[in-house]
Amino acid sequence: MEITLNNRKEIFEAETMTVTELLQIKNFTFKMLIVKINEKLIRKEEYSSAIISDGNQVMVLHLISGG
Repeated sequence: MEITLNNRKEIFEAETMTVTELLQIKNFTFKMLIVKINEKLIRKEEYSSAIISDGNQVMVLHLISGG
């Protein structure tokens, strides 16, 4: 499947994957993440059930706190 991840085309062998699987494959390890699929915010408790399909636009942003 081909998706747009953070405004870049990415190709994966799977036909679909969950947000959890994507985070593991791409090694996103930050504790505070914001994930959107096609502009829809995905809650952390939904990562294992939220499905990413061919053609989806996915944004994974990490929050940095500071002062």
